[in-house]
Amino acid sequence: MTARSLLRWWLPAGALYGLLGCGRVASVTTEGTLPLRRVVVYRNGIGYFERHGHVDEDEVRFRVQQQEVGDFLATLAVMERGGSSVRAAAFPLPEEHVGDTPPRPTERRTVRVALDGRGHDLVVGYTVETPIWRPSYRLIFDAQGHPQVQAWGIVQNLSGEDWTDVSLALVAGTPVSFRSELAEPTIPPRPVVTDRGAVIDAVPLGETVLAQNNEAPAAPPPPPAATPAAVTAATERMEGDELDSLQGGLADRRDVARRRARAPSTRSGGGSAGWGQRPTGQAALEPSATSTPRNVAALAALAVQGGTTRYDLPHRVTLPDRSATMVMLTAREVPGEQMYLFAPDGGVPESSRHPFHVARFENRTGAMLERGPVAIFEAGAYLGQGMLEPLPDGASATVPFALERALAVETHATYNVEGERLVRIARETITLERYNVTRTTYRGRNGMDHPLRIMMRHALGEGVQLHEPPEGTQNANGAALAPLLVPARGSAELVLTARTPFTISVQWSNEDALHAIEEWLRTANPPAPVATPVRAAAELQRQLIALGRERATAEERRNDLQTNAEETRENLRAIRLNPGAADLRAQLTARLARVSAEIDQLTRQVVTLDTQLGERRVRFAETVRELEVVTAPPTPPAARP
Repeated sequence: MTARSLLRWWLPAGALYGLLGCGRVASVTTEGTLPLRRVVVYRNGIGYFERHGHVDEDEVRFRVQQQEVGDFLATLAVMERGGSSVRAAAFPLPEEHVGDTPPRPTERRTVRVALDGRGHDLVVGYTVETPIWRPSYRLIFDAQGHPQVQAWGIVQNLSGEDWTDVSLALVAGTPVSFRSELAEPTIPPRPVVTDRGAVIDAVPLGETVLAQNNEAPAAPPPPPAATPAAVTAATERMEGDELDSLQGGLADRRDVARRRARAPSTRSGGGSAGWGQRPTGQAALEPSATSTPRNVAALAALAVQGGTTRYDLPHRVTLPDRSATMVMLTAREVPGEQMYLFAPDGGVPESSRHPFHVARFENRTGAMLERGPVAIFEAGAYLGQGMLEPLPDGASATVPFALERALAVETHATYNVEGERLVRIARETITLERYNVTRTTYRGRNGMDHPLRIMMRHALGEGVQLHEPPEGTQNANGAALAPLLVPARGSAELVLTARTPFTISVQWSNEDALHAIEEWLRTANPPAPVATPVRAAAELQRQLIALGRERATAEERRNDLQTNAEETRENLRAIRLNPGAADLRAQLTARLARVSAEIDQLTRQVVTLDTQLGERRVRFAETVRELEVVTAPPTPPAARP
């Protein structure tokens, strides 16, 4: 099947019976006075139905299923040429059944809409539960590798009645919708009031009004009176298919001019634009020589309203009950390419060693593309199938559709804590920013006879940042996509450094803190009133550290000598009564004298060092007593697109 024949393929109504289950009774019916003329199907399980017709009676009767009465009443909107003339909508309450058995959901209830007088051209709109429409996509690459995206919509009619010659629209996005139980009686509990006399048993609170400008605001000018000619012109614009559909809670306005003109949105573009560029001034699709439909009017008209995308089919549709149809919504040439993506997936075991063959493209259809399957074709050949996640207009998608075993990827990671950056000085406490660092090495091997590029999907956890990413790296769904160019029948490596910042509080005596302060003084060039006390405090802290080390060395030496002196004294006591050890006693006595003298010298040194340490501690405390410095806020956590 060629790309051209794919674009011409049309699945008529009734051809998807196998997708459908059993039919059901129509949710809402009338007695023939208001035939169904418009259906709008949403992606959240509701459908908007619009009935047009002339009514000669003074009321319109609807037969509504019990389970749909609430939604019907909550969204019922009635419009008439010349203005609404609805007086009331009457409906019966659910009947009481024996044993409190609730009524069956499919039981029919009659809702009577009373009109003012006779002879009315009405448009009645309402919503009821409806199967969602489902998207299906095709991504077709031509011989030059330029892709075109096609969007198809599968619509199922399980409403219980035939859709005959109706205007059909499909809405992408999910407007807020909920079940309403307006037909169910509700009696809230009320407080019981008793007469307890005139005792005030609580102090009443007064009201406080803030002072305001005493000048009274000017009254707004009265609105201009509507002339008969203006009313007539307004009502003429509401005639037939060009009536604006009122619907409570659903912002769904008809865009007849756009639908009839068949002009695509100027936000969409063709494949001739460069990657990442958006063409301007393009009012309509230009047919492609290979795959664009010849009849652009056969595509759905596209409109974006209230953050949702609506596709209005160009022709009226007849869709019998319990049948389905598949229609092409849009076909646009878009920027894109085929490439390779290494993204290990637990559901595909070999993906931990081999990358996926993927199609990457940018959505330039002017519409939101809902989640759905996408089939990949190239020059009429089927390549594979993937799943397209919700893709807003202007966003890019990477869709894996095959596993490429001619490419292999190996990974290796190391972990460390690095860096120190001064964040704040608050007297004797210093706040530093550091990083948990993970370095991941990707080694790609190419078994093909031509060079290629592999995009490495590197997951980024909460607060993780990619440090100095390689050129061409992109962010996608909490991960980074980094390119690796691999030569033909060769290999290449890519190292990605991910950092997670965190802060710690330390004292000035911490070497990392002093390094961070000195680096800040060197690079930030703070003003003198700030730099002078910080530099003095850092210098005093360096002196304290040096004096502390010197004292510790002297103290350690003195302790060793005192141990040596005690051992010598023990030896002298052991030989004091031995007349033959006179020479040994003399030797030990001389050594004890030398050790004692050195101990005395070290003791004086320790006392001097203690004096110097005490002085510098006082100076340091006075220097940092009122020291408050904030250099910069900590690095914010990495954004997760």
